[in-house]
Amino acid sequence: MDLINKNAGNQDFEKEIRQLATHTSQLGKRAVGLFAIEVTNIIRANSDNCGQIEQLLDRMLDFCFDDEILVWYKKLCRYYYEINPNSTVSYIRSYKEMWDSEE
Repeated sequence: MDLINKNAGNQDFEKEIRQLATHTSQLGKRAVGLFAIEVTNIIRANSDNCGQIEQLLDRMLDFCFDDEILVWYKKLCRYYYEINPNSTVSYIRSYKEMWDSEE
């Protein structure tokens, strides 16, 4: 492969990566509103439904790259800690393993 074709391929790849990053960011922004409603409803209802809360935390964890979702994730963790401290610690650990960099 000559240098020109290689550079064109790299540019296409970089463009696709940028588009993917943009779409991921947009998806995170759209998810914020939905997660905020669910977290608010759980807290307002004073729910102790561990299955419901853990399912929501599981779904939110995939979106914790977004700072706003991370705020709601932490809020739900603080709430859930009073109900199930051991499980909450596990969710905090999962966040750190997945998203918290050493840098």
